Amino acid sequence: MEKLPYSVFYQSPDGFFVCRTDFKELEQADEFIADLASHGVTGFWEPLRALSSLIALLRHLKRIMTQRHPTAVICIDYYGFNRRVLSAARTVGIDTFYFVSPQVWASRAGRVQTLKKLISKKMLVIFPFEEILYRKAGIACSYVGHPLLDYLPPARAATTPGSSPLIGLLPGSRSSEILRHLPLFLEAFALFQQQHPNAQALLFAAETQPDSAYTGLPSDGSVKIVREQDYSHRALLDAALCSSGTATLENALLGIPTVVVYKMSWLTHRIARTIIYVKHIAMANILAGKTLMPELIQNQATAHAAARQLALLVADPAKWSALRTELIHLRRGLGQPGAAKRAAHEILAGLGSL
Repeated sequence: MEKLPYSVFYQSPDGFFVCRTDFKELEQADEFIADLASHGVTGFWEPLRALSSLIALLRHLKRIMTQRHPTAVICIDYYGFNRRVLSAARTVGIDTFYFVSPQVWASRAGRVQTLKKLISKKMLVIFPFEEILYRKAGIACSYVGHPLLDYLPPARAATTPGSSPLIGLLPGSRSSEILRHLPLFLEAFALFQQQHPNAQALLFAAETQPDSAYTGLPSDGSVKIVREQDYSHRALLDAALCSSGTATLENALLGIPTVVVYKMSWLTHRIARTIIYVKHIAMANILAGKTLMPELIQNQATAHAAARQLALLVADPAKWSALRTELIHLRRGLGQPGAAKRAAHEILAGLGSL
């Protein structure tokens, strides 16, 4: 029996939408409800500062679900908030899906059992090892591939760094990340320039941040702010300093040797040390099972350490080329382009339209 079009409550990293769609065009929504990205919270205690607005948003979403009763709720990542959204959906009898798993394999494994209770239909994951984890826990799960493959260009056929290496600075997209990382990155690049005086840097700014968020740039023009959607500038980099996050995986798949840096509040760091049990934080290292990208975390994250690791990445052309090859090889393990379409197909199947 034909059930289309559906009314689907879809949560993306950028906000909440109510969609009436046949899933042929997932990019568009009929109605924008709220901008979740503006909360920009990470860590364990930092979300408390946004608690009142998150509670208000959750109440609003509950009213929408109760009054309009969409056919399905699809949540993406952000476990702390989404588990409450899923719980509200289950309470009123709405089918629930989860696309892009929270990193339950990195910490707090008990969250898998919570998700088992909250996901009525299916978990759709973007890393192959996640499918094994969820299936072992008794959760219906499909690996759909990684969405980055739809957007990243092929890695360029690179020549080894010469006397004028191009360095990328990616301090993160949230205001707190920029405040912690940008001064360190700029100092590290200045130290790197002492060995490579002709080096240039591109500072990749977030679309959500104004230029005024990026202060302290050198007056000689050696660091330029870049905003882009197509990775055309990123693909040209010889090496990079990068805040831990999706950008590190982007760099890996583009074959960019990268030093991963991450600083957090002291309380978040203390909590993280007690509950995170993976050896690495950079996804490239997790996928490879070894250190391809040096990681400098918290007290290790100093400008001198970052500059030293950056210099090591470009010091030996043969090692640089071999590292690029290993990074690009990770791309083969993430499936083929079309993750969103495969996810949509799985959702349609779960709703009984296929």
